[in-house]
Amino acid sequence: MDWAEGEARIATLAGDVTSEAVNAEAVALAEERFGRLDALVLNAGLPAAGSMEELPLEQFDRVVDVNLKGPLLGIRAGAPALRRAGGGAIVVTASISGLGGDPGMFAYNAAKGGVVNLVRSAAFELAKDRIRVNAVCPGPIRTHMTEPVIAAAPDWAEGLLAHIPLGRWGEADEVAAVIEFLASPAASFVTGTVLPVDGGVRAGSGQFRPPSIG
Repeated sequence: MDWAEGEARIATLAGDVTSEAVNAEAVALAEERFGRLDALVLNAGLPAAGSMEELPLEQFDRVVDVNLKGPLLGIRAGAPALRRAGGGAIVVTASISGLGGDPGMFAYNAAKGGVVNLVRSAAFELAKDRIRVNAVCPGPIRTHMTEPVIAAAPDWAEGLLAHIPLGRWGEADEVAAVIEFLASPAASFVTGTVLPVDGGVRAGSGQFRPPSIG
């Protein structure tokens, strides 16, 4: 496949995921350009750090809007199109931070924790329409969002590395591979699941670090 052919299979739309109109427009664009919608990946996210007493409420609201309201609006917009196609898959990016608490990350923890149970509830509601809904929960992954943090706080990054049994940070394409699986027919009997992609971080109790990997 040459670039021109690949480009013809891509449609882009810039907008805010917290907008109901933008979500509806994105789904309409997909149906118009490709004829149907088979899978929906809701991946937008926004971090926040700060204590419960000090984080501005406006920042808390924005984190919840993007991380939790955004997926809800995406599901609401996409479900009818998936239903028209005879079924399909929805994959939402949560986080292992939605499966437990982190120091100074209460807003992100709360929003991603909400995503986890939003996915579970949606899986029940949409199963009758042959629409599967799953969440992927990345752990420490090198992305454009985390690279500046790693660079700014190398000691923190090194300390976090000591808690990863596989002994390294994950790469974005490793998360993408799991998303691709959950969105594909290979996962046709998988719904309502919350799948960590974290190098083994969630496998432990949190009390002890894994042995050093040479």
